[in-house]
Amino acid sequence: MDIMNMFSLEGKVALVTGAAYGIGFAMAEAYAAAGAKICFNCRSQHHLDQALADYAAKGIEAHGYICDVTDEEQVKAMVAQIEEEVGVIDILVNNAGIIKRIPMLEMSTEDFRQLIDIDLNAPFIVAKAVLPGMIRKGHGKIINICSMMSELGRETVSAYAAAKGGLKMLTKNICSEFGEYNIQCNGIGPGYIATPQTAPLRERQPDGSRHPFDQFIVAKTPQARWGTAEDLMGPAIFLASDASNFVNGHILYVDGGILAYIGKQP
Repeated sequence: MDIMNMFSLEGKVALVTGAAYGIGFAMAEAYAAAGAKICFNCRSQHHLDQALADYAAKGIEAHGYICDVTDEEQVKAMVAQIEEEVGVIDILVNNAGIIKRIPMLEMSTEDFRQLIDIDLNAPFIVAKAVLPGMIRKGHGKIINICSMMSELGRETVSAYAAAKGGLKMLTKNICSEFGEYNIQCNGIGPGYIATPQTAPLRERQPDGSRHPFDQFIVAKTPQARWGTAEDLMGPAIFLASDASNFVNGHILYVDGGILAYIGKQP
């Protein structure tokens, strides 16, 4: 048995939603290095053009599509176009998502609904669109980007935690309903990842000390650091490859051990 070949994605078609930047881009980059053909979506031409340029700078021939993943008709049209232009989708990563940090009593119903629509309804819509092709092909990999908030609560993220908790259970249900078709559906739950979006939370204070939130995260993480987008590449390849063919309905938390750790006594 060629162990390394089990991790190859040669010739596979991967759709990573919201992969214009951040962890989605990093996972798509990893898939390309493993041999996959990369497809992604954006909601605007400006962001699509920038992302295509960023992929090209990495030497990746990516296929970009304008699509709002909360719109079922747009999603069905995108999937049909990918199947015609690139091939039937082998790997779906439901990565597109948002977070709104608003105390629950101050959060509008409209904000709550918008977050649920993007973070939970959209993965259902996109998975529903790609599953028929996977069934016809006789195999498929669906990876939902969950969160530590799939397991934990925290102030100001009621809608996000509700959506990510629901996404965890959607992952388990897709496993239950489509496992017999040789389709594996798993989740990745990133910990706190150092990205441009979280950079302000890691800036040194005027006195040289760490930002209070940075101190909090490092103290709560056994590995005593933030994760990086690169830390997600290996787990993403594993769950997309033949190496995980009997792994189904599992949420792989890539969090440096936060969920395993009660914290140090003051």
